[in-house]
Amino acid sequence: MAGESTANTATSITNHLHEELLNSSDVEEFLAELARASARNLCEPGDEVLCGITLLRQRKAATVASSGDAAQVISQIEYESSDSPGITAAESQLTVHVPDLEQEDRWPDYVEAVLGHSIQSVLAIPFQLEGETKATLLLYSHRTRRFEGRIREMAEDFARQTSLALRLAVRFAHYSETAAHLRATLESRTVIDMAVGIIMAQNRCSQQEAFGLLKAASSTRNSKLHAVAAAVVHALGHGPAETHYDE
Repeated sequence: MAGESTANTATSITNHLHEELLNSSDVEEFLAELARASARNLCEPGDEVLCGITLLRQRKAATVASSGDAAQVISQIEYESSDSPGITAAESQLTVHVPDLEQEDRWPDYVEAVLGHSIQSVLAIPFQLEGETKATLLLYSHRTRRFEGRIREMAEDFARQTSLALRLAVRFAHYSETAAHLRATLESRTVIDMAVGIIMAQNRCSQQEAFGLLKAASSTRNSKLHAVAAAVVHALGHGPAETHYDE
């Protein structure tokens, strides 16, 4: 029966996170809900667990989410640190357990800062993601040896259960960023093409010659080509150029 209960809980958590993924406007919002769900599922009555999640790109914490205000303070230390349990766990793809921070000699700056907030033990568990992006589930407690035995197993199991939802969130974020970059590139290209057309009409020159004049103006003014093109379009009273997309 215990196994059945655990399986039902896992299914419930997974379904909840998939629903949140569909409803979240961005990856930061989803990470915040994942942090709150982690804290809810790993806390025990009268024994609070603070939870943070770091999303790392190029070995730096690019995004930090937390289960609440107290956790946010500790998570900010992780965000600002060049070396920490979260980064170590992400890079090694292994769980990092610090049962007693008073006895820890790794990451001295991080340890000193976290101890200043009365945190005594830390557990950092890597999520199973794809590519270069990495993420870590971070659990903090005000008492030593909080994350041993069954609690550690539960936390590692939770990270495994939720890795798929987080992989999807990261993938959606990547697609969204790529689409935004493409949109910006197309809009920039539209402005430049309009400016070239205006210069061709005003100077009765070829497209190549008009583009050369635009580049020369960009170099002379030490301004980006897009900015110079936008000024040409604006000066003719066309207003900002718009690129239309089919939905």
